[in-house]
Amino acid sequence: MPAHTVLLTELRKTDIDLAGGKAANLGELTGAGFPVPPGFVLTTAAYDEFVRASGISADIIALASLATDAEPSAYERAEDKVRTLFASHDLPGALAAELIAAYRRLGEDAAVAVRSSATAEDLAEASFAGQQDTYLNVRGEQALLVAVRSCWASLWTARAMAYRTHHSIDPASVRLAVVVQVMVEADAAGVMFTANPANGRQDQLVISAAWGLGESVVSGSVSTDNYVLDSTTGKILSRHIADKAAMTVPAEQGTEELAVPPQRRNRPVLGDRELARLGSIGARIAAHYGCPQDIEWVDADGEFFVVQSRPITALPQPTGDIPTDWPVPYSKGMYFRASIVEQLPDPLTPLFADLIDGSVTRSLAALMEQVFGTGTLRDGDIAFPTINGYAYYFYRTTALWRLLGRSPTKLIKLFTGDANLGVAGWREQAHPRYRQAVEAWAAKPVAALSNSELLDGVSALLDAGTVYYTAVQSVVPIAATSEMAFRTYYERLVRRAGDPPAVTFLLGYDSEPIRAEKSLYDLAAWTRQHPELAGALTQTGPDALASAIRTGTAPAGVPGELWQAWHIRLREHLRRHGHVVYNLDFASPVPADDPAPVLDILRYYLRGEGNDPYRRQADSAARRDKQTRVIQGRLDPVRRAGFTRLLRWAQSTAPVREDALADVGLAWPIMRRMLLELGQRLVTAGAITDPADVFWLRRAELAPGAGDCVPAPLTAAVQQRTMLWRGQRMATAPQLLPEMTWMTRAFGWAMPAGDQKQAGATITGVGASSGQVTAPARVLAGPEEFGQMQPGDVLVARMTTPAWTTLFAMASGVVTDVGGPLSHSSIVAREYGIPAVLGTGVATQRLSSGQLVTVDGDAGTVTPAPGHTPGPKIKPDGPHSS
Repeated sequence: MPAHTVLLTELRKTDIDLAGGKAANLGELTGAGFPVPPGFVLTTAAYDEFVRASGISADIIALASLATDAEPSAYERAEDKVRTLFASHDLPGALAAELIAAYRRLGEDAAVAVRSSATAEDLAEASFAGQQDTYLNVRGEQALLVAVRSCWASLWTARAMAYRTHHSIDPASVRLAVVVQVMVEADAAGVMFTANPANGRQDQLVISAAWGLGESVVSGSVSTDNYVLDSTTGKILSRHIADKAAMTVPAEQGTEELAVPPQRRNRPVLGDRELARLGSIGARIAAHYGCPQDIEWVDADGEFFVVQSRPITALPQPTGDIPTDWPVPYSKGMYFRASIVEQLPDPLTPLFADLIDGSVTRSLAALMEQVFGTGTLRDGDIAFPTINGYAYYFYRTTALWRLLGRSPTKLIKLFTGDANLGVAGWREQAHPRYRQAVEAWAAKPVAALSNSELLDGVSALLDAGTVYYTAVQSVVPIAATSEMAFRTYYERLVRRAGDPPAVTFLLGYDSEPIRAEKSLYDLAAWTRQHPELAGALTQTGPDALASAIRTGTAPAGVPGELWQAWHIRLREHLRRHGHVVYNLDFASPVPADDPAPVLDILRYYLRGEGNDPYRRQADSAARRDKQTRVIQGRLDPVRRAGFTRLLRWAQSTAPVREDALADVGLAWPIMRRMLLELGQRLVTAGAITDPADVFWLRRAELAPGAGDCVPAPLTAAVQQRTMLWRGQRMATAPQLLPEMTWMTRAFGWAMPAGDQKQAGATITGVGASSGQVTAPARVLAGPEEFGQMQPGDVLVARMTTPAWTTLFAMASGVVTDVGGPLSHSSIVAREYGIPAVLGTGVATQRLSSGQLVTVDGDAGTVTPAPGHTPGPKIKPDGPHSS
């Protein structure tokens, strides 16, 4: 066998060092019986021989080493010089003779395709797609010799060098083989992905097709027909037929671009039978390799050939279809997303959905009986179902009329402390009872509980949490009413030109979110006293730091005693403040069991960024007290009495609202420990693969009957449900269902999100904190993305809870889909003195991270900067549940 040329039929996928990734894969496919055009490979040894004989090896490596990401133009300069080096030297005589002999065996002056095949190409971890060159319709021996040298030189294109730098591949380690194959005069060609690159689904196959050769399809220079198939059944799920104006065809030497004949421009390139045949080839290739493939194919007179196959290296998490229809499960009623649903911005995970429905329904029914009397509600009058995964309150229409018909005096119970409600009821009854229930279950060793006891504990704690939340929701309107009453009195009867806004008199008070911020600031201040510790915390990677915290092992360079002292302080902060929820769905961790978001903010403080919360609060309090004295001093006795009474009422209730909300999650750390314990037992039993998979199971699948049975393997169900959830999360859930004009007009004003169908460049919401700022947007889906926040960014989120408060220290403004002038986001934004526009309904769908926006908290508008190119829109992958 010649030393430098090998037939494709003699290669297998393991021959990468000899033939490069592309040729090795083509040889593997040929040996497996797939239709591959015949040909041979000029091995990597031939490349080595050429650069050795020509004496250019050292020059190439020197040029490649000088090119860096810091100066992109250096790559282009290096490429030009390398191409000159290759073009100025001929192949050694024996090597050229061997190449020409192999070419002649393909046929006299045969038209061939000459393709690069690098040793770091078409690999599972790095595809190098499009980094090296291909030359089609090469005819004649001299043209072949030129094409081979050009292929070799393309190992050092600017894009290939940059790609290797990004993937930390040593330039001295790469070599290039060259594939020479009989040219297939294609009627059509294209690309086939055996998994859908748009949504990551491996049960879908995507085909792009165009007339002529495939070179232009791969480069993206022509329009293509696009088809999506079910990879199992071959069923065509979607097709898009393009207006194909141009195509690439063989010329006398090389290729040229011609206009597509008018009668073929809008004709489908592939029919149903051809799609089925091509899809079958793709599915079999993927099965052969055991992973999704990116395949280039050609069609010659109805016969398909594969000219390349490589692993798909950047496949997103599988994502289901985004819902467009919102069918309601019960007729003759209203569905709305408000109250507790504001704390559930995402689709619910299955287990939480199963448990929360009954819990909320029982809590509401008990409240209605306490307020309106026994018999007010009937079975089925209220529920808490999910639609496309999103939680909704359901009230039967007849039940609403019955409630409205009851005496208005009944509603007084909501605010007087009766029924465990109102400020007094929350402080004296609801909050102590909730804390006692949590402490009782926390005292029980989780590992000693049976499966049934674990589930009973989760149900009991969730019930306690929903009862507590009901009490909290009775505090919110009191705080809102007190603030609105003071604002109205002040604006109409007190304020003069030059006087401060009403909010000035309500700032500077302590609340649980502010206390949590100060606690973290104190931890940062203590840490800065120990430079070696501060350095380790800011320089250690997130995964390594999480491991060090979990195991108690000090990072390199930090004394063990110092690490333990810091660790004790962190644990104390989490003990006091680690139960705040980002999302009420217990699949989302709280800081107590995943402190990563807290550490992101701690590092922010350690870098010397952010304001001192103590000074900010003291300054606010000083302004408040000074302005209070000024106003009281100039008012007559009657108006001073009214001003003082309403001000004290508003000042006393606003912090209570934040304290009450912050403790909603008291039960969440212990609930998560119980469920993850159950999940670990299911992993041991072989039912699931990760303890956090337990959140994706249905209640009926967890310990049926007595509660201690071992369920059948549920991995496939977990994968299917997480895929469906990701698609649902990308939808915008309507605030009211059914979607009827009269319902929107009658009740839309009361919903926490604004117009979800608003158009135009400017996004409108509620101005909740005054001021204006222009800065980059940072769209965050949840705590798993807190580390992406940069100082000065505008925080954009579906909603915020007290757990998001520390991000406000970094933000220059806040924009949410859900919320109003008296919501948590509004109150905290005012404390920080940053503009806020809330309740836009569409901000997270319309804005992208990096996009420059102007937030006007006075006008209630968010305006993207004209002509500014946004960064990638965040596509949430799933709840951070481990």
